[in-house]
Amino acid sequence: MGATSGGKGRPVFTTDGADKARWDGDLDNDSSAVMRAVGRQIKVWREEAGLTQTELGSGIGYGVDMVSAVERGYRLPKPEFLDKADHVLGARGKIAAMTRDVVEARYPKKVRHLAKLEREAVELGAYGNHNLHGLLQTEEYTRALFGMRRPAYSEDEIEQQVAARMGRQEIFTRQPAPLLTFVQEEVTLRRPLGGRMVLRRQLEHLLEVGHLRHVEIQVMPTSREDHAGMGGQLQLLKLQDGTGVGHWEGQLCSLLLSDPKEVLILEMRYGILRSRALTPRESLAFIEKLLGET
Repeated sequence: MGATSGGKGRPVFTTDGADKARWDGDLDNDSSAVMRAVGRQIKVWREEAGLTQTELGSGIGYGVDMVSAVERGYRLPKPEFLDKADHVLGARGKIAAMTRDVVEARYPKKVRHLAKLEREAVELGAYGNHNLHGLLQTEEYTRALFGMRRPAYSEDEIEQQVAARMGRQEIFTRQPAPLLTFVQEEVTLRRPLGGRMVLRRQLEHLLEVGHLRHVEIQVMPTSREDHAGMGGQLQLLKLQDGTGVGHWEGQLCSLLLSDPKEVLILEMRYGILRSRALTPRESLAFIEKLLGET
């Protein structure tokens, strides 16, 4: 869990944008410990197999720089890296067995609990007013977003943040499928973060995701004169036991809200937002129009 805020004992998490409250953005200690442990194991198995870093890299389809960074605990390997290394080094599942620890370590400490709740949710609703919601972002868009963070992230921090956000998108293929609804401000579909081609591919991705049967994306036109989302972006999660959790976004921090009265307020606002936005079908047509103009 993260730090607490306002004396109410409520967990504080970093925002879904590209920020966090610390100036020095070092990787979490527990994530770093996992990275070092995984790196040591891979090095031991590689040396036991009599392979150089270059030879291992060639065998698993990665460059020597990546192998070196993993072994030194500077980079968190992807699951496929572990699977291929396990096969090439003849580890008989011992390297692949670290996949779960690596997956958990992808998530920065302050969003780890939020990611866990998303995995358990049967329904998720989110409103984005400044950038596209993290679950809807392409890898290029996410990398551009974290790359423009000030103070700047290091390359390793950007990679960790990107991997964590992409990992959260497993929610789209989970079975049974949760109901996922999104309301996005029109400006978030027009702002070319990362450049015009990044935006084009992002719009194409939205159309692909928006056609999934358990996903509804709605666009909030800028021309709307009455708006229930002036308090900022938000997220609502309905869990298997019927309880609801709210996630409120701020500039340097965000809150997970479990008080039923507070969650009810967010649900009310989100319901009004959905009623004022374009319908899902109208929204997909709107996105297609923007794609043609981009």
